Amino acid sequence: MRFRLAPTPAQEAVLLGHCAHARFVWNLACEQHQHWRPGRESAPSYGEQSRQLTEAREEFAWLAAGSQTVQQQALRDFAQAMANFFAGTHRRPAWRKASRHEGFRIVGRRGRQWDVRRLSRKAGEVRIPKVGWVRFRWSRQLPGEIKSFRVALDRAGRWHVAFAAIPPPIDGPGTGEIVGVDRGVVVSAALSVGELLSVPGLRETEANRLTRLQRRLARAQRGSNRRKQVKAAIGRIKARKTDRRKDWVEKTSTGLARRFDLIRVEDLKIKNMVRSARGTVATPGANVRAKAGLNRSIHAAGWGRLVRRLEEKAAGRVERIDPAFTSQTCHACGHRDSRNRESQAVFRCRACGQGDHADVNAAKNIAAGRAVTFLPRPTGPGRPPERGALQPLGGAVNREPQPVLTSA
Repeated sequence: MRFRLAPTPAQEAVLLGHCAHARFVWNLACEQHQHWRPGRESAPSYGEQSRQLTEAREEFAWLAAGSQTVQQQALRDFAQAMANFFAGTHRRPAWRKASRHEGFRIVGRRGRQWDVRRLSRKAGEVRIPKVGWVRFRWSRQLPGEIKSFRVALDRAGRWHVAFAAIPPPIDGPGTGEIVGVDRGVVVSAALSVGELLSVPGLRETEANRLTRLQRRLARAQRGSNRRKQVKAAIGRIKARKTDRRKDWVEKTSTGLARRFDLIRVEDLKIKNMVRSARGTVATPGANVRAKAGLNRSIHAAGWGRLVRRLEEKAAGRVERIDPAFTSQTCHACGHRDSRNRESQAVFRCRACGQGDHADVNAAKNIAAGRAVTFLPRPTGPGRPPERGALQPLGGAVNREPQPVLTSA
């Protein structure tokens, strides 16, 4: 649960110091682990790194001026990140960069290392080590069980505090209604009930200003004040776009969780879909710029975040469906043909003549929970299907082997 912080200039200076100390400790631990090679001694453990941190605080006054709680927690977070890496669930911990990774975490019992209190209907305060009470915008009720929180500065210069608390899931309406969600680039989410939802992006004036600022950034000298100002302006525009996408995802996922008892979505492998097409020096890729643009569009549509928030808000009521040929199959008769989809938005069945929006037709197939099973291809002209082969539903006449639509 994230809230907007409003620190004073003096408090902001201390917060920036905490971010720098946490980043320094993290990068130092990262360097120690990357220095390891076969034949060398193992990298220091968390206990050894804690002892080294104590010695460093005694030697360097600028490090001792910071909070030991913040610095110690950075080491714990790195140790947990390495454990996740060795378990195969996460990537290897990477270096953290100034102005991009600004933040720290506080873990401990409420009332001792930290505390939070409400001042009014729209204001609250959180107590941070060596900073004191910092105000934040109280936009929703906090649960009682909170064991940690994170303070972060985004690239637009805004401070946030995120409490580690999981809100309760949203109850369904109890009507038994099912909805299918087809995710796309032009239409971010098409529902089987006929609704077309799109993520709001930047307005034309904002996009033009972003282009001008990026060109100005390319001409600016590195390390200059002008470059810092341009980067801050670019960060504010990009943060505006990100905020709109997150707000759309939250409102859309909440609406779907409240309106439908069962939500079915495509089981898309997004990580594989957004891989770069550059290839290698020996075998360079093709259409690299077009693929890069498609990858950016997929990220901008918020595919992964939408499904993740649905699974969190409608726990146990979200099903993933195999997306194979859902956009080529008629939801009315079950006829599959690549020519059924006449364009990006137009679907017209070649067998029964059923017409619909292409994304809505795919969403209806997803809502039905349909899976595709292929008939064996005949080896000779006019040869009947093998014994026990499944036949296409709907009685569609087609010379090509057709899929069978079955309830998943």
